[in-house]
Amino acid sequence: MTTRLIIARPLPGTVGETRRVVHLFPLLADAAMPERLTAYCDATFGLGELELLERPLGMPCLICLQRSPRPASELPAAES
Repeated sequence: MTTRLIIARPLPGTVGETRRVVHLFPLLADAAMPERLTAYCDATFGLGELELLERPLGMPCLICLQRSPRPASELPAAES
């Protein structure tokens, strides 16, 4: 099943400025937008708490980056 990636950060005032990092939220491609999103880092937010981004801007959530899947083209070739 295909997964799309939602890129968002908390809106100003929802968390402290140092915690307004850009999170990565997996969502099944054919699924409707849920009321709450859970990021790869397990942080959860309601849609009214997030600024949806078209591309990554600002400081990324390092845990989201570590836990997100990598494109197949970036995986090393299997050794024979």
